[in-house]
Amino acid sequence: MTALVTGALLEVEGLRKEFAVRRGLLGRSVGSVLAVDGVDLSLRRGECLALVGESGSGKTTIARCVLRLEEPTAGSVRFDGEDLLALKPRELRRRRRRFQMVFQDPFGSLNPRQRVGSIVGEPLAVHEGLARVTRAGRAERVRELLGTVGLAPELASRWPHELSGGQRQRVGIARALSAGPDLLVADEPVTALDVSIRGQILDLLEDLSERLGLSLLLIAHDLAAVERLADRVAVLYLGRVVELASREELFSRPLHPYTVSLLSAVPRVEPGRRRQRIVLAGDPPSPLAPPPGCPFHPRCPIARRRCAEETPPLAEVMPGHSASCFYPGELSSPGVR
Repeated sequence: MTALVTGALLEVEGLRKEFAVRRGLLGRSVGSVLAVDGVDLSLRRGECLALVGESGSGKTTIARCVLRLEEPTAGSVRFDGEDLLALKPRELRRRRRRFQMVFQDPFGSLNPRQRVGSIVGEPLAVHEGLARVTRAGRAERVRELLGTVGLAPELASRWPHELSGGQRQRVGIARALSAGPDLLVADEPVTALDVSIRGQILDLLEDLSERLGLSLLLIAHDLAAVERLADRVAVLYLGRVVELASREELFSRPLHPYTVSLLSAVPRVEPGRRRQRIVLAGDPPSPLAPPPGCPFHPRCPIARRRCAEETPPLAEVMPGHSASCFYPGELSSPGVR
């Protein structure tokens, strides 16, 4: 277990989430899937922590548990020193204005029956302490928020289907900002967008984080986006954190074989030189039947007998750099050839 950061805005300890597997006409439970398995994370004020890994690694489930959109099976989630899991629904609703989410699908996350102004202004009418704002004050705040995310105030009268993908994602960000949060959870915020728009949204998130002092929990497949935005990176595999380090350390000196393989697949523009890629054998194991020992050992290029028998703990290998591996750093980053 890694030490949590003293005075962090967000502290997650021993987080577990199991989903029941039901089959048959009566929906009887036939087992469970352990989507998140004992995750420890800390997020400092003003910091961007990225969660990366393959589909099914537990990234989004962690985010949803942190926001209590899903109820964790076990563990603790503390926000600004307060245990969120101990809050009753009414108390939790009061706190929600301080942590908001930007969803992956910029169209599906917007109500097609509401105009942009209503979508962005709805949190002002819902959250206690903000609901007292007059209708005129709310309209002014909506115009201000649209300007903050780079949209013309006139778009407040538009419907979501009249906007481009990038504009819809900016509306989603404006809605998240309207409650004045301290923490913004961005779940794959650029995956559904055209490549030409992704850079603009990343610029916007970076600018907002610096200007408003937001803490950012970034969930991403795109390692180029992670390298650009993140201060620290947590690499997940089958619901567990297998490596945790600063962005600079992780990209320059990865220790876990899984991290090395992920980074080897990142395209680099180096004319005349070819990067050697590590191609993993097989597919990720089923969370219904995880392998014994290290969950990565069936695909690991350096796995040994011990890896199949024992589960390596997440331990600090060097200051600020932890890995869940018995042989950290043995598989070096592939160079170019």
